[in-house]
Amino acid sequence: MVFDLGEVLVSSGAVLPRLAAEVGVSADEFAAAYWPGRLTYDLGGSAEAYWTGVVRALGRAPEPGLLRRLTDMDSTKWSTLPPASADLLAHVRGSGVRLGVLSNAPGPLAAAVRAAPWSADVGHLVFSAEVELVKPDPEIYAHADAVYGTEPGDVVFFDDKPENVEAARAHGWSAHVWEGPDAAIATLDR
Repeated sequence: MVFDLGEVLVSSGAVLPRLAAEVGVSADEFAAAYWPGRLTYDLGGSAEAYWTGVVRALGRAPEPGLLRRLTDMDSTKWSTLPPASADLLAHVRGSGVRLGVLSNAPGPLAAAVRAAPWSADVGHLVFSAEVELVKPDPEIYAHADAVYGTEPGDVVFFDDKPENVEAARAHGWSAHVWEGPDAAIATLDR
């Protein structure tokens, strides 16, 4: 069973307000600057370039200390599982099903997840920045199969974005749009 990270295991509602407060803007203002350049960052772009763009879009000076704090806060918040997600992973592990994560995520976040205690219980982690592919590119699903040692028909996948789910299905995975931990458990128990 493979999970996306952002908006599946961790919600942006737990991340963006703290980052916005660090810059001194509303969460909505911050989100408008946060998402547009994220794909390049998720493909392995530099943290400095990404955060400089975000901060400038918000009319702030890209001071090195602020850029480092934003990088660290972003990585820490996205790599910290809420209790419901930790419980879900424990339930899946307890059922004997192998776990994986496939996420569009920048390098600093990938490193933070790998350092997080919960990641030791996840069999395989595939991050876009490390493989220079992003969902919904079909190649990322084939790469994940190679890392996981699975055939496409063996994988159950949850993602919040319908286009990623459709691409995973086209690859042969049993893919589902994320509806929450209870729906994932129901899928597992079928």
